[in-house]
Formats: sequence, structure tokens, C-alpha cells
Amino acid sequence: MIEVQNLRKEYGGFVAVEGSSFSVDRGEVFGVIGPNGAGKTTTLKTLAGLIEPTAGTAVVADRPAGHPEMQRTLGFLPEESPLYEEMTAHSYLEFFADLYDVPGDVASERIAEALDRLDLEHRDRRIGNMSKGMKRKVAIARALVNDPEVLIFDEPASGLDPLTTNYIIDFTRELSDEGKTIIFSAHNLFHVESICDRVVIMNEGEIVARGTLEEIRDAHGGTEYHVYATVDVGGAVQENGHFRHVVDDMDAVDRIRATVEDDGGRVTDIQTHTPSLEDIFLDVAGEARA
Repeated sequence: MIEVQNLRKEYGGFVAVEGSSFSVDRGEVFGVIGPNGAGKTTTLKTLAGLIEPTAGTAVVADRPAGHPEMQRTLGFLPEESPLYEEMTAHSYLEFFADLYDVPGDVASERIAEALDRLDLEHRDRRIGNMSKGMKRKVAIARALVNDPEVLIFDEPASGLDPLTTNYIIDFTRELSDEGKTIIFSAHNLFHVESICDRVVIMNEGEIVARGTLEEIRDAHGGTEYHVYATVDVGGAVQENGHFRHVVDDMDAVDRIRATVEDDGGRVTDIQTHTPSLEDIFLDVAGEARA
């Protein structure tokens, strides 16, 4: 569905993206994350055909990024999405449906369905008089008006209240369940972790980690087991009258348990600690900077 090979984008002497390669399967939610200036937005705009790469290739829906037919199958929601504030939500979406040559009866049905699903009230109110959350819903509906195969969401819930944010995240998940292919970028890594099938982490223009969350954990974090015991059998930290031993696998847990019992103690608790995507991101970005 999406294939990116050795993507490079340079502005003068500044390299915004260097050597990025990844693929996205049909129906997948693919996360692109990284700190500010990592090259995320440049990558997304290149996929949307808004920026020409300096080198490398990007193919979306079997066509080069920027090809007119590709753009007809794409819905793009940028982080900053100015709207025509004198229009109502309904007239604004009709305008964009006309740009995509969507027949009038199809457009009316599609617009009504999108606004209903997004629970957008006051759809005949001028956009300039809408709240930020309502405006974001209008922008999402605009990205859907041409019934795209591929959606690119850049910070879809940026600056919104928690209730609206959760609604948009759930809606994105519904679109994935319907078979839409979604590129998803957000600074809130909990949302990325909860919705994305695979992720790439970018830093200073390069991809520094990739894979499913489990694969990234195995490569850059891994699961730890915290074994709490009444005695120290080496390398423990004392906490609340118990000794905490940290090991990497269940075989080591069994060895700790046996050694504790041999020393006349007992294991009081075993806890599994799995790093979040945010923990991994901070570690990976820090390693890349070093």
C-alpha cells in the first residue's frame, strides 16, 4: 500500500530527512513519532505529495506520491488545518466534495454520515464560531469526503480536551477496522501505543527504531521482573522492609526464588515491568543524541 525507499529531503544545507525506508500494509495503522525537528512532518507531507523529495522514492496506493490519481485516494489531516471560517461546516464539506468531483447525491450522504459519526453538532453554524474541537472534527470530515483509501493524520487531537481527544482516537480506530490505511503521528505516545500496529521512531531526520511495540521493546527495552524477598541474595535494593531483585527472564526469577528459599527467606511478590512506548522513546532518542 505504501512503500518508502531511501527518502531524503534537504532544504539548502539542512537535511530534514535522511535515508528513511519503511512500508505500510493495507488496513494498518502505522505510527511515525519523534521529538520536534525529527523529520516527521516533512515525511508526512512528502507522502501527501506536498513536498518533493531530494532523493529516494515514496509510493502511495501503487502510485508515486504527488501523482494526481494518488491524491484522489488520499485524505490528509495536517497538524495545522486552517478552515474557511465564513462557511458553515456543511457548505465547506460540499465545496471540497465538489473539488474531488464527488456526485452531489453521494456527497450529501457521505457528508451527513461523517458528521453524524463525528457527533458534530451545530453543523450549520459558521466555522469561525465553532470551538477548536468542533473545527478539528470538520477537518477530519474534510479528509474523508473523497472516501480515501489512505489517511494521514498529523496530531489529530492536538490541543483538544480529553473527551474530544478520546472520541477522535476511537473514531480513528473505527476507520482502521473498516480497512482504511492510516499513517498516524502524535506527541501523546499513549495514543500511539493504543492504536498503532507498528511504529517508527525518528530522530534528527533518521529512523532510529521500528517494528511492533513488542519488537521495539525486545530491541530497546525488554520486560523486567521485580522479585521482592525477605532476604538479599545479591544485588538487591531495599524497599519498605523487603529486598527487590531485578532480572530479565523467568529462569532468573526461578533461580532467585530457589536461592531465597535456600537462605531461609521467602519471596513476597513478583511484578512484571514492561516499558511504555514513551519510556522506550526517551531511551532511544537519548541514545541517538549521544
